Amino acid sequence: MTPPGGTRDRPGEGERTPVDYSDAGVTLDADEDRWAWRARLRRNPVTHAIWRTAVGVVGVLVTVAGLIMVPAPGPGWLVVFFGLLILASEFEFAQRWLDFAKRHVSRWNDWIMSQAVWVRGLVALGTLVIVWVVVWGYLAVAGIPQFVPEWAEELLTQVPGVD
Repeated sequence: MTPPGGTRDRPGEGERTPVDYSDAGVTLDADEDRWAWRARLRRNPVTHAIWRTAVGVVGVLVTVAGLIMVPAPGPGWLVVFFGLLILASEFEFAQRWLDFAKRHVSRWNDWIMSQAVWVRGLVALGTLVIVWVVVWGYLAVAGIPQFVPEWAEELLTQVPGVD
C-alpha cells in the first residue's frame, strides 16, 4: 500500500518506491546520503543543525520570493517550486508539499494534453488575458517603471488607464 505522500524514484531501480512520511522530524535519507560532504555534515549534530537552519532560511526566502512573484508575469511558480525543492532536501514536510504539487501539476498536464486543440487554445488565451490584466493593473496603479525604454514607454502610455 502506498503511503499518503506518493512515491519517489530511487537510483538504480526502474520503479517508484513508496515514500514513508511517518516521522515528520526525520531528515530525508540521512542514512542513504549519496553526497559525502553532506553525510559528513550530518554525522556531527552541531554542523547538521547549522546546515538544516541554513537550508531552511534559504528555502523559505526563495519560496516567499516566488510567492510574491506569483501575481506578476514571470517565473513566480517556478521559483516557489525551486524553494520547495531546496527545503525538501532537508525537511520532510517540504517533500510532502513538493510531492503534492508535482502530483497535481502532472494531473493538470495529463488533462490539458488530452483535450482538443481548441480547449488548449482557450486555456492559453485565458492565461494570456489573466497575465495582461495583472500587467495592466500594475501599470495603472504603480505607473510605468523608470527602467522601461523610452520607445516602450510611448507605446504603454497609449494603453487606456496607464499613465
